[in-house]
Amino acid sequence: MIRSADEMPTTEQANERSKQLDRLTVREIVELMNEEDRTVADSVHRALPSIAAAIEAISAVVERGGRLFYIGAGTSGRLGILDASECPPTFGVDPEMVVGLIAGGEGAITRAIENAEDDTEAGIADIGKLVTSRDAVVGIAASGRTPYVMGALREAARIGALTASLSCNADSPISEEADYPIEVPVGAEIVTGSTRLKAGTATKMVLNMITTATMIRLGKVYGNLMVNVQATNDKLRERVVRIVAKGADCDEQTASKYVLEAGGDARVAILMIKFGVTATRAIEALRLSNGHFGKAINQLSR
Repeated sequence: MIRSADEMPTTEQANERSKQLDRLTVREIVELMNEEDRTVADSVHRALPSIAAAIEAISAVVERGGRLFYIGAGTSGRLGILDASECPPTFGVDPEMVVGLIAGGEGAITRAIENAEDDTEAGIADIGKLVTSRDAVVGIAASGRTPYVMGALREAARIGALTASLSCNADSPISEEADYPIEVPVGAEIVTGSTRLKAGTATKMVLNMITTATMIRLGKVYGNLMVNVQATNDKLRERVVRIVAKGADCDEQTASKYVLEAGGDARVAILMIKFGVTATRAIEALRLSNGHFGKAINQLSR
């Protein structure tokens, strides 16, 4: 069905500021893009109350042992997968804690799968295969009306999972399917309908907030330090030493020694230095606190 301009989501409408886009110089194009991009942070700011409410609910689900699922089509799905894939190396969590699903399956990560976003039944099936009532599902759709995501959210709700939605238009149909709707209206794109631009930027910003705030609530950060970072290369091994030096208030030589004894685990090294305990005792404190670093510190402080 062809919609009139007034019926279309604003992300699909023409941007009056870029009507002569193909006649601009490169400098003029990037100036215009930058001006439009600067409005995105303000749009996200206006949505902070609904973002915070969703995060409170999601973090409670994950703290109880549930998982977080992102589900979307096209750019929205890829951004969900990107955010999910960054959680294990950044916060040291199991790859199954935050999972990204995309319409069309893994092949859609690198190439467009025709009509995948219109498949409501596929969204229902993808949720049905993986999600339980203990989990949280965030449906992502810049337009706010993607059938695949709508079906996924309905199935998640039927199962009893917590549901949230993220769209870049006001009064989105997807919002009606979620316990915690988030709407970040970003307006028309400079290339009409290209939601990889402002809508993509807004989506990435909100997803950053969801996982980062959730992981902070779960004790995966100490102060502002990534104490759960996985030291998988030379750069990260050096970072772990710096994190331990800051977290334990010691020099890097001392930090390096304890990092080695801790098997590269910054949390264990910090606890060993701060409380004069063995690696075994530090690991036990972390186990008893379910990996929450702040609670492990409280245990050893008693």
